[in-house]
Amino acid sequence: MAEIEIGMGKDGRRSYSLDEVAIVPSRRTRDTDDVELTWQIDAYTFDIPVIASDSDGVTSPATAVEMSRLGGVGALHVEGLWTRHEDPAAQLERIARAAADPEADHVGVLREAYAAPVDPDLIGRRIEEVRSAGGTACVSVSPAHTETLLEHVIAAEPDLLLIHGTVTSAEHVTTSGHEPLDLKQLVRRLEVPVIVGGCASYPAAMHLMRTGAAGVLVGIGSGASSTTAQVLGVGNAHATAIADARAARMRHLDETGVYVHVIADGGMTTGGDIAKAIVCGADAVMMAAPLAAATEAPAGGALWSLGAFHHELPRGRLRRVEPQGPLEQVLFGPATGPDGRTNLMGALRRSMAVSGYGSLKEFQKAELVVTSPSVVRPGVLDRAGEPGASM
Repeated sequence: MAEIEIGMGKDGRRSYSLDEVAIVPSRRTRDTDDVELTWQIDAYTFDIPVIASDSDGVTSPATAVEMSRLGGVGALHVEGLWTRHEDPAAQLERIARAAADPEADHVGVLREAYAAPVDPDLIGRRIEEVRSAGGTACVSVSPAHTETLLEHVIAAEPDLLLIHGTVTSAEHVTTSGHEPLDLKQLVRRLEVPVIVGGCASYPAAMHLMRTGAAGVLVGIGSGASSTTAQVLGVGNAHATAIADARAARMRHLDETGVYVHVIADGGMTTGGDIAKAIVCGADAVMMAAPLAAATEAPAGGALWSLGAFHHELPRGRLRRVEPQGPLEQVLFGPATGPDGRTNLMGALRRSMAVSGYGSLKEFQKAELVVTSPSVVRPGVLDRAGEPGASM
């Protein structure tokens, strides 16, 4: 991609958000009944390519079970409210009230809710809650606390493990005296499939793939509750970030024969967003805001990230999304309106059908065009002029 001169002493690439690209239909169309949405990672096959975000406002043990029933998977964060409190209902209600009140001290409310330490015993109990109810036990942990909590996580035998941070690298440099997390050594000693991220560039994705991870999460600062772009100034528009990771996956596959899944993380609110993320190269998507709008969501539409209450430098906001209906309706319809925020899988299926592709792998081969430039900066404002679109 050609470099653009930012000034006499600095060049940069132009990057594109999902809003700035469109899918070009092929010469054929298909019946929607002939479209297949199945996604497989390691030994696990899912009917739909959707992971419910590891935000506490999206995934509880109950919603993880419901996501599994509907064919997807929910990621439960082992540093969230569900492992800090025996019953987090009071904290969730307080957060929901604050999210509906623009004058409330959002950071203070979140910090108070997360003041209790993680109870290692609750990690195993929450995983067992999901498994005993027939759900896929997918859990998430931050890179900073992976080594501390890993013993308790692995003892509970989850099905999938996400090591998920704002920016996760395979090579962390430190002079502080403590040993940094060695992702390559860690991933290769685990029997459970590991998904790592986030990342937003070709080299970062390539190095994460070389750790032996089954998948990488792609996206930094593109979500509804994220203020990473404002606070840190880092990121990459999502369409470009996914396409860069796709290129890394192709090279890694050529070098090793191992296919690593690319999972688009954040910045998607509609079925069209999901479709474009897949055409850019994603195998699946991790979503927050659309699923936080389900009536089963644990915080009544409140949405935030684990970076929103950081004790020194919060990098997220607490916000509320309007309820759209049951989780099943959000995913499979019928749609409640013409904005694409409900019946997400129906929209994805129809996008594939009108474009002429029968599977997600085939859909990745679809042609994209760049449309008119977005009027807002990715990760800062969405189409309606409100903060972000999704986590």
